[in-house]
Amino acid sequence: MIYITAFALSLGIMLLITPGLRKLAFRIDYTEKPKTDDRKIHKEPKPYLAGIGIFCTFWVCYFLAIKDFSVRTLMIFLSSAIIFGVGMLDDWFKIKGNDLRALPKFIVQLSACVLVFAAGVRFLGFTNIFNGEYILFPLWLQFVLSVTWLFGVTTVINFMDGMDGLAGGLACISSTTLFIVAAAKGNQYSALMGIILVGICLGYLKYNSFPAKILMGDAGATFLGFMLGLISLDGAFKQATVLSVLVPVLALGLPIFDNIFVVLRRIKEGTPVYVGDTKQVHYRLLAKGFTQKQVVYVLYLVSLCLNLCAIIVFMI
Repeated sequence: MIYITAFALSLGIMLLITPGLRKLAFRIDYTEKPKTDDRKIHKEPKPYLAGIGIFCTFWVCYFLAIKDFSVRTLMIFLSSAIIFGVGMLDDWFKIKGNDLRALPKFIVQLSACVLVFAAGVRFLGFTNIFNGEYILFPLWLQFVLSVTWLFGVTTVINFMDGMDGLAGGLACISSTTLFIVAAAKGNQYSALMGIILVGICLGYLKYNSFPAKILMGDAGATFLGFMLGLISLDGAFKQATVLSVLVPVLALGLPIFDNIFVVLRRIKEGTPVYVGDTKQVHYRLLAKGFTQKQVVYVLYLVSLCLNLCAIIVFMI
């Protein structure tokens, strides 16, 4: 019942508050302005601020559902607030026609990931499926793998937020899989976070599907990515076997594999890996003549297939 309640509450709150956030964004001119940038596909101003709804809804629902105010949870809350805060700052710079410098943003986001590791959310090791022996990684390897994973997922979800309904839909699909895995493992905390994200994403998609009425900006996209990385790190990776390590990789496979391709291509071309361009798969499909709706539906289907594979691998 706690999962059903949390899902209904997060969905209901997002549906209720998003129109108000949209009106507020127009009132204070917190909108994405049309640009000549090829990555900006909107022809009219689009309000931001959905990120505020996503962040606040998540933590209100989590604390109401489970009343977990442990030091560990408060450290996770603080780290997510740091990710959200730097995302809001980045959005504000973009609205003003500028960009937040990559290095300070990288340092702050990395610090938030380190804080999660300090809270005890980490990839400890895995169980060898052949002899049942648990292989515990040394602390330095736990740190590198955990922080890299968390920062990487945060980044790739943000990079996929380039088309109406895309990032929110992909996050919804991945959240569903991670919820199933965490619940099956008996990890109530991660499962609760996962089902809350599902409700939030569905509520957000009501207003973000093409043509979008509101955007979540970097603040919402990086927060979603950060929480997906955290849930998979604490849920799917915990007590994982060699084979089940593939579960979170497949669950988040589309943004991960696409952005690995993009980074390798930028390195090959000698362009900075942190500078946005139109090499992501959604832009490439759009350039080939697909409509925005067709691109989103195709990528939903690919993600669904990868997530189904993740569940099958988990069940083996």
